[in-house]
Amino acid sequence: MMKSLLFSPHPTPPLLPAPRLRSLLRLRAAASSSSSAPPRADRRSPRPAPSRRPPPSSLYARPSLLDMERERAARRADVDAFLASLGVDPGELAGLELPVTVDVMRERAEFLASLGLAREDLAAYPLALGCSVRKNMIPVLDYLGKLGVRRDALPDLLRRYPQVLHASVVVDLAPVVKYLQGLDVRPNDVPRVLERYPELLGFKLEGTMSTSIAYLVGIGVGRRQIGGVITRFPEVLGMRVGKIIKPFVEHLEGIGVQRFSVARIIEKKPYVLGFGLEDKVKPNIEALMEFGVRKEALASIVTQYPDVLGLELRDKLVAQQSLFESSILVSHEDFGRVIERMPQAINLGRTAVLKHVNFLTACGFMLSQVSKMVVACPQLLALNMDIMRMNFEYFKNEMERDLQELVEFPAFFTYGLESTVRPRHEMVSRKGFTCSLAWLLNCSDARFDERMKYDTIGVEEMEAEESSGMNAFVEEAESEEEEYSDYDDSDDEFVR
Repeated sequence: MMKSLLFSPHPTPPLLPAPRLRSLLRLRAAASSSSSAPPRADRRSPRPAPSRRPPPSSLYARPSLLDMERERAARRADVDAFLASLGVDPGELAGLELPVTVDVMRERAEFLASLGLAREDLAAYPLALGCSVRKNMIPVLDYLGKLGVRRDALPDLLRRYPQVLHASVVVDLAPVVKYLQGLDVRPNDVPRVLERYPELLGFKLEGTMSTSIAYLVGIGVGRRQIGGVITRFPEVLGMRVGKIIKPFVEHLEGIGVQRFSVARIIEKKPYVLGFGLEDKVKPNIEALMEFGVRKEALASIVTQYPDVLGLELRDKLVAQQSLFESSILVSHEDFGRVIERMPQAINLGRTAVLKHVNFLTACGFMLSQVSKMVVACPQLLALNMDIMRMNFEYFKNEMERDLQELVEFPAFFTYGLESTVRPRHEMVSRKGFTCSLAWLLNCSDARFDERMKYDTIGVEEMEAEESSGMNAFVEEAESEEEEYSDYDDSDDEFVR
């Protein structure tokens, strides 16, 4: 039985040692293996002492933040010293990222100097030195050059609006140019507009520019005339309607100028909008009334001669009144009538006045008669002397009339001899009519031809013509349909 159990094909596995016993066996086996291994020669050798030489520099080593800050401050100090040498206060650019080297800053300064800007200009606007030559300045200047801005006009343009150097051609400049062309400013006139008023390059299209144009069209300025208005006086695009344009228009209406007449004035001479209302316009209106101009005549004066609103008028009136009183014996009240009939007389020089007075007295008129003639027709003092001389010789030799008729109708000198005086006189002579100079001349050609169809002259008609003879000298308002092409684009029209 025992034998069968010992040789059983499936004997019972032997008992395994307890866990604690297995741990002890592992420790013993490890100790025996370590004792049997040969000892390592360098196991207990001392470590070498660290070398005192600095380690070789690495390509990837970087300076500390403190070193970087010190280096940056040193470079900025050099740049600031260079700016100070140009007369620029470095403090003005304290918050601006500037080039890291003086060479780059010197390149910017030299480029700006090549454009015509002096050190004083850089000191006045040091931010120009913050513009990159290649990224900012050259693209802007190339665009202005392609538009037609003249090279010799660039210094003044940059002095007045140096901010253009910071502008984006696509975002800032091109839309303004396109807007101007949309207002019928001709392409050839766009550069002249920019040269005259470069500040508009910084305007927003939906701001002052659009509102000022809308108001002008609203008061009657012709839509086709807007381009000419802007070309002559682009500053209108920067004028606020409520503070400048509207008060100006309303003041002219207040002295009797009709709104459509104001619109015609702006079309012809838009620069009058630049005359300060409080500084110039109102004081000049008061000065005219002080020197004998009647209130009801103010509108006519402004319509005839809008420039009167912007003159240093009081001083001119004092000098001119003194001249008229001493040389032509014109009284204070009559001086006012002279200004009413020809406000341009304010600007007549002493030499011109005396020259015409001497001519009339040489013709045989007494000074008192000359005074009466000048008051009735101040244009006598501004006419071409050769024309006056030819008219007078024809009057004396061919018409054989009394000088008193010229005293009564001095406007005779203002009519063309060959175009009006001679043919009408000959026709009346053939008819055998006896008429006054006013009846002969103070009418249109069509009216005169109609008169020649009659056999006699009505007394009432002649008296009516004589009474209205002096009304022919007020300049008529131009047609509202005046074409844009009629504008003269010469620089003489630009009045600052």
